[in-house]
Amino acid sequence: MLDNFLATLYNKVFVNIVVKRSSTDVYIEICSTKGAIDHIKESFDTTILSHELLEFINSYTKESPYFYISFLDISVEQGALPTCDKNRLGFYRDVSASEYKCHDKKWTYYTSKTDLYVIEKRYEKIGIDFMFSPYSLLNHFFEDKISTVMAMYILVQDSFISLAVFDKGELLYAEHLDMETTSEDEDEILSSMDEEDMDLDIEQSINLEDVDVDDVVEDLDDFGDIEDLDSIEDIDEFSNDKDIEEELADAAEELAVEESHESSFNEDYQRFSLIQTSLSHFYNNEKYESAFVETVYIADGAGVSSDLKQYLEEEMFLNVYLRRTDICIEVCELAKRELES
Repeated sequence: MLDNFLATLYNKVFVNIVVKRSSTDVYIEICSTKGAIDHIKESFDTTILSHELLEFINSYTKESPYFYISFLDISVEQGALPTCDKNRLGFYRDVSASEYKCHDKKWTYYTSKTDLYVIEKRYEKIGIDFMFSPYSLLNHFFEDKISTVMAMYILVQDSFISLAVFDKGELLYAEHLDMETTSEDEDEILSSMDEEDMDLDIEQSINLEDVDVDDVVEDLDDFGDIEDLDSIEDIDEFSNDKDIEEELADAAEELAVEESHESSFNEDYQRFSLIQTSLSHFYNNEKYESAFVETVYIADGAGVSSDLKQYLEEEMFLNVYLRRTDICIEVCELAKRELES
């Protein structure tokens, strides 16, 4: 009774933390006693609880005793299994080193006990009230589709891809994919290939036995006297009208745009390759109930380009529907739903 009375006097503060590849996004939502909602979002160049990040969070949580810290699980060793029967979990995966929880009495999501402990210790100064699985977020975001449509559902994050195949609410298959690990493996392969190509190019580039010395001398004679170069008047001189710093700035901007486009292209192709491989695992693994996937729903929390959709449609002949999402806001929605339940 007293708690209900106090709850009418204070705002509720929801702090939602999403750790990305090299930064941390924090979304704060303040729900007043009158129903008004205010929100703030900041990004910090850190993947730990830095002093700046801690001060930012404390500046809002100190205003009310009713604050809730939510965190999106970033463990590499996590995923989902198509059963809630504890005796059946081991058929799909060894979960002895995992924490796991049944969802809606239909399927189970799990995560590494070790990683969970590390995260809790790292954020013990603020405490974590809710730790959400990407699969809970995926289920929430596509709630209107998962219960009725047989399809593959994908959550795209900055560093991870959480993939699941649902058939009318029943989980058939799931896989949590780490972009960074795969990227390192691909870099090693590409580096090895580049070295082999370079050796091959050197061997094939010049064969001295094929060079005709007489032809080279004749070509030099045709070139003419080097002194004649001084008489060429059509050479464009460097324009002084444009400041050299401006030219350098323009060149740097163009280079940055090109690098950004190339990076986006490489990451989207990497995502496509991961999805393609994962779907192949689903088709070929006899542990999972077989079903043909024709449709893919993507929750894009990383800002992918249209290339990913194009790859999936043209290379795998899938029907692809892409929705943009702010993962921090979705985590906040999960926290509010958890309080209401």
